[in-house]
Amino acid sequence: MDCDEFVELVTAYLEGALDPATEQRFAAHLAECEGCDRYLEQIRRTIAELGRLPAAGLPAPARDRLLEAFRDWEG
Repeated sequence: MDCDEFVELVTAYLEGALDPATEQRFAAHLAECEGCDRYLEQIRRTIAELGRLPAAGLPAPARDRLLEAFRDWEG
């Protein structure tokens, strides 16, 4: 597994949605790649911090602009 594939699979990994063979390849790459280890930790911290935000913290116009900006984004 290379770093690009790792990044694509991080969300599925965190959700426990990888099949066993892919999860094994993911873990093997994680054990060998210090950069991806840091990336995974950053994503975990981001999720934890975002989980602390109040649900009503984003004004409707800002929410609408964000949704519009990412509607056709293919990352």
